[in-house]
Amino acid sequence: MNWDDIIAWEDTPEKDMQPNDPDEHAPNEKKAKRRTTAAINRSDRHLYRRAFSETQLMDAIGLELKEGDSWHCITGGDVDALSYLKLVLRHQPLDHCLFSTWCMAAEDILAFEEWLESGTIKKLDAYVGEIFPNQYKIEWRMLNDIFAKYQCGRIAVFKNHSKIFAGTGPKWSFGIETSANINTNPRTENGVITINKDLYDFYKAYFDGIKSFV
Repeated sequence: MNWDDIIAWEDTPEKDMQPNDPDEHAPNEKKAKRRTTAAINRSDRHLYRRAFSETQLMDAIGLELKEGDSWHCITGGDVDALSYLKLVLRHQPLDHCLFSTWCMAAEDILAFEEWLESGTIKKLDAYVGEIFPNQYKIEWRMLNDIFAKYQCGRIAVFKNHSKIFAGTGPKWSFGIETSANINTNPRTENGVITINKDLYDFYKAYFDGIKSFV
C-alpha cells in the first residue's frame, strides 16, 4: 500500500471531493486519479480533527466511532490521555481495558474507580513507569487500594514511557495511542483512536508479557 491509498482530507466528505482541484506539482488528470483512488480504495478511514478542550474533542468525533476508523487528533488545553478513553466510554462499556502511562493524577485514578464501581469497565490492567511508586506515593497507594477493592486486574511497574489504552466491548475493540500522560496539562498533544480488534490483541499480548518490578 502506498501513501495515496491512506490519505483522507479533513472535513472533505468523499461525495464532495472535486476531481479537478488544482495541484501545482501535478497535472489535473493525475491529481483527479489520485484523489479518486484515495476516496474509493482505502480499506480503513483515516480522519483528522483538532481540539483545544475535552468538550471540543468529544464534539469533533461525536458518535462516529465505528469498525475500521482511525481518528488522528492534535489537541491542546484540557485534553489529556483520559479524554480519549472518556470518548470511547460514551459509545460502550468495556469488558476489558488496559492503560499504560508514565504517571497519573489522583483525580484520574478516582475516575477509574467510578467506572469500576458502576460496571462501565469490568476488568482493568494498569501499567506505569518505574518512577511512579516513589515519586507519586499517594497516587500509587490509591491505585493499589482500588485494584485490591475491586479485584479488577493487575498493576505492573516497569521502564515504561508509553501512553496507551486498549480495550474491548460489546460493539468493537480499540487501541488509543497518545503523547499525553493521564494528567491534564496545557501542552499540545497528539492522539490516535483506532477501532480494530487486531490492534487491541497486539497491545494486550505485549502488556500481558510484562514482568513488574514490584
